[in-house]
Amino acid sequence: MASRRALHFVFKVGNRFQTTHFFRDVLGMKILRHEEFEEGCKAACNGPYDGKWSKTMVGFGPEDDHFVAELTYNYGIGHYKLGNDFMGITLASNQAVSNARRLEWPLSEVTEGVFETEAPGGYKFYLQNRSPPQSDPILKVTLAVSDLQKSLNYWSNLLGMKIYEKDEEKQRALLGYADNQCKLELQGIKGTVDHAAAFGRIAFSCPQKELSDLEDLMKRENQKILTPLVSLDTPGKATVQVVILADPDGHEICFVGDEAFRELSEMDPEGSKLLDDAMAADKSDEWFAKQNKPKASG
Repeated sequence: MASRRALHFVFKVGNRFQTTHFFRDVLGMKILRHEEFEEGCKAACNGPYDGKWSKTMVGFGPEDDHFVAELTYNYGIGHYKLGNDFMGITLASNQAVSNARRLEWPLSEVTEGVFETEAPGGYKFYLQNRSPPQSDPILKVTLAVSDLQKSLNYWSNLLGMKIYEKDEEKQRALLGYADNQCKLELQGIKGTVDHAAAFGRIAFSCPQKELSDLEDLMKRENQKILTPLVSLDTPGKATVQVVILADPDGHEICFVGDEAFRELSEMDPEGSKLLDDAMAADKSDEWFAKQNKPKASG
């Protein structure tokens, strides 16, 4: 499974201005590319919504060798109810801590040198106040699970992830496809995992020829396939093939063919300008204010 890569986590965002400020100015990420779509995604990349939406990829470096965030914005939706499914992203960056203090972005020290903060929408981030590793400042994504052993069977035995750490007492495990990649942390919770409306999606790549095998495996194992193998178009860019799965707790997982995705995910030097232009052209906040109506909740 050495050819598989952890790619990104998808966040639904209700306010692009505040969200961009957090990722770009507080965390210090770059806008890697920005894309606008006139209708909903065939693989529900933007959630269960049919209308106009945008996708912005942000990260500390190119998508080829960095784990990044995908910010999906549905025009007309201003808020998404949070569940207990996403427990946070942990990154190492003394610069991000310094930026947050300078910009007076709320920080709270949870253990020595580790600060908890929230992106707009309530998504938790944990900032380690130290120099980032050379590979990638993003260290892990933490997801809640209701049955750790069942989840380990899925992620390790079926999806081929290596178990790096396992702590039965604390009901947590750390998994990954490679030492130098962002890891997936599974944290056991009491009760069921609630995805609410803000639910995200974690994405990985694999050689394109493995996608149909992966789909067949999940069929044989009676596991949930949310979107069977499908081609997704991005205007003016490469077409990629994806299959969307769900783990035992319903966490959405995208596997995309690596070869076409590397072409699609090339950094766009105009990305930041495209995002800024799209935000300037988006008059939806003004329209709702004039109508004296709130934006819809997801």
